[in-house]
Amino acid sequence: MIINIARKELKSLFSSPMGWVVLALLQFIFGLFFQEQINEYFQTMSGIVRPEERLGVTEFIGNNIFGIASFIMLFAVPLLSMRMISDERRQQTLTFLFSAPLSLTDIVLGKFFGLVTFLSISILLVVAMMLSLNFWSDVDLGYILANAIGLWFLVASFCALGVYVSSLTQQPVVAAIISFIALFALLILDHFSGADTDSPIAYLSLMKHFQPFSRGLVDTRDFAYFFLFIITFLTLTVRRLDADRLRG
Repeated sequence: MIINIARKELKSLFSSPMGWVVLALLQFIFGLFFQEQINEYFQTMSGIVRPEERLGVTEFIGNNIFGIASFIMLFAVPLLSMRMISDERRQQTLTFLFSAPLSLTDIVLGKFFGLVTFLSISILLVVAMMLSLNFWSDVDLGYILANAIGLWFLVASFCALGVYVSSLTQQPVVAAIISFIALFALLILDHFSGADTDSPIAYLSLMKHFQPFSRGLVDTRDFAYFFLFIITFLTLTVRRLDADRLRG
């Protein structure tokens, strides 16, 4: 049932102008930035004489393109997640979902995976752009894979929080604004901890756990953080819908 709901959400995103506009804008921005980074790479490296000071093309371009992707997704996810449940509440179709032979977990997971799958297309296209560098240079596949995994978990975390916020209101615009503010705060939370990068506040920052991936490092503690983050907000969404169902 989860797959059926995810497929329905995916179809809904592809049938809406908003989905296509967001997807097109993402690829336009990523493609433009990718082209600029290639030009900047040649300009920067042509001025460096010592071979030991030269950066690999994968690291030079990948660090910037995946970094900007994590920031752009901060705007894209609230726009796409704002209607996931709030629209159902506004159109009073939640009652039909509750009466269907589906568990609340099926509903929430289906909507979550539908949104994540849609945004995964954009991540795959970024990876394809990075792999295209292989036509004229040797790329670091491990570095690209680590960044892609980190970006996927970051986007999935954005989606989990966005779906939860969407369940709190029947106004999609309000859901988008709250999601953006909450995600932005969580993303830069480590900046409020000052020089103490090991403080509990810094540890809760989404960016702190994305940074190791952006350096090509894969740490199980970062996997655990993102997994718990996603599970927490999906569970809160299920509990919120359960409260709505009990109230009728």
